[in-house]
Amino acid sequence: MPELKTQRTKQSAMAFLKTIEPEEKQKDGLALLKIFHEVTGEKPVMWGAAIVGFGMYHYTSKRSTQQGDWPLVGFSPRKQNLTIYLMGGFQGTQDLLKKLGKHKVSGGSCLYIKRLTDIDVVILKALIKQSVEYMRKKYAV
Repeated sequence: MPELKTQRTKQSAMAFLKTIEPEEKQKDGLALLKIFHEVTGEKPVMWGAAIVGFGMYHYTSKRSTQQGDWPLVGFSPRKQNLTIYLMGGFQGTQDLLKKLGKHKVSGGSCLYIKRLTDIDVVILKALIKQSVEYMRKKYAV
């Protein structure tokens, strides 16, 4: 079975975020670091070259023989958007998403926002918390 391409690394999340340009995206990334740490109580861990993850679970795919470790939640300050990974998905979050502000969702667990000023951070914290609680229960983390 092939290994997952994106693995945990020893790279510093803070060092990674300080390389992000433009400055506004860097500030948003540093703010997300604080938000995720506050909500999850977990330390940030780099996954691959560009994902800052919090917590971890082990999964086994129901559709293939693939399995591996992945963060409970995380984010990546990509060029186009801040990508928020909520591995618990969006089931039961429609009311929160309506209140969040400008965003897009995709792939069942990806939330895209342009900048933090476009959204209600209190609602984002609630979404992160809900996702983490779901994943901890589902995977007995």
